[in-house]
Amino acid sequence: MTETSETTPRALVTGASSGIGAATVRRLRREGWDVLATARRADRLDALAEETGCATFAADLTDPADVTRLAEHAAATGPLRSLVNNAGGAIGTDSVAEGDAEEWRRMYEINVVATLRLTQSLLPHLRADGGGDVLVVTSTAAHGTYPGGAGYTAAKHAERMIRDTLRLELVGEPVRVLEVAPGMVRTEEFSLNRMHGDPDAAAKVYEGVAEPLVADDVADVIAFALTRPAHVNLDRIILRPRAQASNTLVHRES
Repeated sequence: MTETSETTPRALVTGASSGIGAATVRRLRREGWDVLATARRADRLDALAEETGCATFAADLTDPADVTRLAEHAAATGPLRSLVNNAGGAIGTDSVAEGDAEEWRRMYEINVVATLRLTQSLLPHLRADGGGDVLVVTSTAAHGTYPGGAGYTAAKHAERMIRDTLRLELVGEPVRVLEVAPGMVRTEEFSLNRMHGDPDAAAKVYEGVAEPLVADDVADVIAFALTRPAHVNLDRIILRPRAQASNTLVHRES
């Protein structure tokens, strides 16, 4: 583990009400970590706490006041080893010519500004506790683009720049800055939300793909990155299902 003392490592995981966030909470709890899980939906967090024994704090990370309250709560309830910035999402698949500016703004709020606010709020806490981790879950959309994806890829590219720049700015300090960038991951909500709640359109995203990644696959990689020795910084991990060679090249069985 990255801890050098007998102290149980503690992580804050955002977007923990479903998908990769919830899977990460489960995985870290199995690894023996204390976890503070946050998301907007308190009922989902309550169920996760009942299942895993994690602590919870309901918050909307696009609300600056909620971010402040969350950061204060995290600082007041114990040392923090790792911040896992997982909250985010895609909305729509419009072309640039027909893109909805309000959907673009919303994607920037949830993927970029929320990550910035919470990271800024918790960096002093991580530094004060002798070092820790800022891990950002981006996407392969942060490393390339595809037709119909400009809004989401623009937001994820911007989120990646937070991580990349922070890595340079914190060199020499005992704070690791890591990125996990998943490709095609089949979760219960990501594509459904992107397709404005249309289940048929969401299902077509994965049509013919024998084995897309699932949330547990990504959680496994996140846990691996966080549990390396403290001097090992996994700057960037890109993971895709075997059937996906790039953002635009996916093998689909007939």
